[in-house]
Amino acid sequence: MSVPIRPSPARERLLSTASRLFYGEGIRGVGVDRVMAEADVARGTFYRHFDGKDDLVRAYLEATDQQIRERVAEAAREITSPADFLLAVASGIGSEVCGTGFRGCPFINAAAEYPDSASPVHRAVLEHRAWFREVLRDAFQRLGSADPGQSADAMVALRDGAMVAGYLGDPRIAAAVLLRGVTVLVSAR
Repeated sequence: MSVPIRPSPARERLLSTASRLFYGEGIRGVGVDRVMAEADVARGTFYRHFDGKDDLVRAYLEATDQQIRERVAEAAREITSPADFLLAVASGIGSEVCGTGFRGCPFINAAAEYPDSASPVHRAVLEHRAWFREVLRDAFQRLGSADPGQSADAMVALRDGAMVAGYLGDPRIAAAVLLRGVTVLVSAR
């Protein structure tokens, strides 16, 4: 991920507007001109903060990643039991899936729109996934799982499935299946 940028009101408006539009309508379906118009930011100001649309998309994903990292870190500080932590993560994802306006995982959505693994956008997706997997692997290791990496991979797959199923089907069922799957993983050790 990139070095933190000094905040400015115009940059924050651009990022907030882009986040809302990209998540709600899809990245490719929203042009930079619309983001600038809705953020009430001039073209020159946009290019002072971002090299172009891909840079804005990368910044949107990095901001989303940072928000998730903060929530997970807070949960880790509050929940010392690795089993309870893993179940809390699953429960939090389930709540997100059932939330108003849920349109799937912003990272999966971005990866679908940016399939080139060399693009900065796709790399931001992969960095988020690698971090998330490592958090889970560490928790499964503390739990005493026989194969923490495989358990983490299974939980990531359950999460991915719940994100897609929650958007395309009944979110309550997707959340329940995710929680049940993680419960089985935690119990299996």
